[in-house]
Amino acid sequence: MGKATLVVWFSILVLVGISSNRTVKAGPINYKDALAKSILFFQGQRSGSLSAASQQIHWRTSSGLYDGRLAHVDLTGGYYDAGDNVKFNFPMAFTTTMLSWNTLEYGKRMGPQLPNARAAIRWATDYLLKCARATPGRLYVGVGDPNADHKCWERPEDMDTVRSVYSVSPSNPGSDVAGETAAALAAASMVFRKVDPHYSKLLLSTAKKVMQFAIQYRGSYSDSLGSAVCPFYCSYSGYKDELLWGATWLLTATNDVTYFNFIKSLGASDSPDIFSWDNKYAGAYVLLSRRALLNKDNKFMTFKQQAEQFICRILPNSPTSSTQYTQGGLMYKLPASNLQYVTAISSVISTYSKYIAVTKQTFNCGNLVVSSRSLRNFVKRQVDYILGVNPLKMSYMVGYGPNYPKRIHHRGSSLPSLSRHPQSFGCEGGFQPFFYSANPNPNILIGAVVGGPNQNDGYPDDRSDYSHAEPATYINAAIVGPLAYFAGSSKF
Repeated sequence: MGKATLVVWFSILVLVGISSNRTVKAGPINYKDALAKSILFFQGQRSGSLSAASQQIHWRTSSGLYDGRLAHVDLTGGYYDAGDNVKFNFPMAFTTTMLSWNTLEYGKRMGPQLPNARAAIRWATDYLLKCARATPGRLYVGVGDPNADHKCWERPEDMDTVRSVYSVSPSNPGSDVAGETAAALAAASMVFRKVDPHYSKLLLSTAKKVMQFAIQYRGSYSDSLGSAVCPFYCSYSGYKDELLWGATWLLTATNDVTYFNFIKSLGASDSPDIFSWDNKYAGAYVLLSRRALLNKDNKFMTFKQQAEQFICRILPNSPTSSTQYTQGGLMYKLPASNLQYVTAISSVISTYSKYIAVTKQTFNCGNLVVSSRSLRNFVKRQVDYILGVNPLKMSYMVGYGPNYPKRIHHRGSSLPSLSRHPQSFGCEGGFQPFFYSANPNPNILIGAVVGGPNQNDGYPDDRSDYSHAEPATYINAAIVGPLAYFAGSSKF
């Protein structure tokens, strides 16, 4: 049977399977369970040397143990961004920033998951520190040739594609990836400030140096690195938002007025209706608005207004909304991996909800009065949809609930583990019979949130449909906050 025929047959089979699942009832939402699983997911994305004692996702073992060797540096560790075997630092650093922010905001609500959240952050920051400190004047920003990798379907443990090393420097700048790396290190420094002061100081001092590099040598890493990062993680929004984001986090971590003056000099007045690994404006506005709301610092009132204008572009009943919703109530931004925008936007809105709850404030979107409660309810609807309150009664978090994606676009999950199949598959060895198969993945990547349903609330559960079936670290990092918010709250 040819590949095309097989895929058509497979899609029909899966769609029939989904139709039969429409009667499945979504049980009550267990936010604590979902939170634990959302953090556990990161263990499935780990690169580097994995210890059996600390690894709960047992079908994953050590990989990428020679990363950095081509540049004569140690770049082992970090995370694979999604279902592939490449380490892209731009989304990895954003993942780290969001995990850190959510841990700072909701750590007290995480209960026993707080140490696990810190461990997930540290797995990334240990790697980012290597990238920033290995060679003076150079920031390493990725390992693995993405064009070669995407022609293969093999386990991370079997990788035989070239592990090219990519970096930015004064002559090949990357203010976007450097600004995001600085943000990640600065945010994480606050997470570890009390529990590991020495590590926290190392993170912060490195963040300052990386931020200085981002400011001094202006330019986009997309221009410097070309096909090594585009079209995979091009910096489509430019680098000004990362300069703002990095400076915002360093201001938050240091209270150094130099960063505030730099933020003012950027004149950031963009009016986004999205928040993602590429576009950071909305996140910076919300974080800066904290000072206007909680510290009553009028110098930050502009950012409060910009944060509220952003939220008004999101809410469905707002007269200035520019956001579409599916019939089932899911925020719908873009066809490719839409849930990344749902989780990221839900995260910043839940945090803003928290800020205005503390100060007992409301704001207006035209004639619509917006309260902390209305924002909390909005976020809850989005999170509940992801966890199964939707037309298909399907949880888009793998391993949560009775009905979830079984054929995710993920190499390690879709191929038999080393313990079951010790022989290497080779670069193309995983396509037949595993990629082009209607069988569920043999390994369950617990906690993985996939790209999600289409604009009609449909989901074919098709492994080859990466824009809907692929999980990613930045989808999960963002949902950790809202899940902790609801897991630690007795009232919604």
